[in-house]
Amino acid sequence: MSATATHSRTEKLRRITAAGLFAALVYVFTAYLHIPTGAGYTHAGDGLIYLAACILPTPYAMAAGAIGGALADGLTGYPVWIPATVIIKAVTVAFFSNKSEKILNLRNILAIIPSGILCIAGYSIYEGVVMAGGFSMAALTAAFTQTPSYLVQIGTSSLLFVAAALFLDRVGFKKKIRL
Repeated sequence: MSATATHSRTEKLRRITAAGLFAALVYVFTAYLHIPTGAGYTHAGDGLIYLAACILPTPYAMAAGAIGGALADGLTGYPVWIPATVIIKAVTVAFFSNKSEKILNLRNILAIIPSGILCIAGYSIYEGVVMAGGFSMAALTAAFTQTPSYLVQIGTSSLLFVAAALFLDRVGFKKKIRL
């Protein structure tokens, strides 16, 4: 086997391992560090998804977010949310970039805004349409009453992301890990 093929396999294995680690962290920060709310729970797991999106190549970060979030939903008694979570968490990654040497940069800070809108709109529409058994303005309106809980989740996740990113940037994490 050539040196290039060996390097490529090692790099892929390193990325898969990092994605698995991020999926586990998303699961822990979602399943164990959460506050129950009306229809589900508020958690800090999205902060780890933001971080994964800034460190891993996009497909690996998408898998980490979707798998970690889905595991949390399924293993905490909310399996009905898994379809929404898989889509929303995977798409969340697309707003962030791993192309910069720094995790915390203007693009990634601003990415929190569309990510938050996706979270609020995605879960509210899912609850108001899918869980209500069909389209109803009353059900959709009621679902959007969860917005304050989602804002707490986004704020908590954002603080976790910024704190972790500042620390990891300070220690030169991206240069050391070479993903």
